[in-house]
Amino acid sequence: MTKYLILFLISWPALANNTKPAFSLKLQVDKYKKLYPLEDVYNKQTDNKGNGNGDLYGTRNFRVVLNGVYYRGGANNKFNKHTKKDNQNPLPHEGLENLCKQGFSEAMYFYKDNYDESEKIISCGKEQKLEYLQLASLKSGNEKALLTQVHKHIKGEIPGPMYGHCWNGWHASGYAAAINLMQFCGWDNKKALAYWRKNTDGNDTKEYKSVMAKVEKFKRFDDKDLQITDEEKNLICPE
Repeated sequence: MTKYLILFLISWPALANNTKPAFSLKLQVDKYKKLYPLEDVYNKQTDNKGNGNGDLYGTRNFRVVLNGVYYRGGANNKFNKHTKKDNQNPLPHEGLENLCKQGFSEAMYFYKDNYDESEKIISCGKEQKLEYLQLASLKSGNEKALLTQVHKHIKGEIPGPMYGHCWNGWHASGYAAAINLMQFCGWDNKKALAYWRKNTDGNDTKEYKSVMAKVEKFKRFDDKDLQITDEEKNLICPE
């Protein structure tokens, strides 16, 4: 019995070192606020041509939605200095890899075009991986699935932030961001629509009236599994 106890005590530090630390939303929020010192939901870390924060190269118009949890933008294909492609494409490999290196655990593409050709799991270290998902954010009925995925990040079921993107980072990603702000931060439809329009960088023309109408008509879900605490709200929601 004594021999086995000694062996257990010797191996205990190794066992302890292999355990993952408990998820802390506050620590995650603090980390990414320092990493991306964005004053509000309108400022960017990468501009319309993908320039700015080199650690996020491969993205365009990178903005925060929910601090430390959910970010939005586009895919840098049209202006890419390394692998230029048509604008209507998913994130280039370097964009996915850079997000992975920044600690993002998921990215979600809001269109279908050429998604099948993309990598679905990106590894960027011994344990760090990013999963690349796809969901048509503008398709009616997909709102709950999107919000449920973001909710998992808020609750730490999926540690690490998520990047939701379309092509330019304006319309489909803007709608996804607007409903997240309404669902989790209590924004009303009028405020969310003004936010959507401003973050199109002037591209809120008549052809997007249907998207604007969706923002105006969205209703928050009352489901218990899509609610967050006041403490979580105060941490992640923009001021």
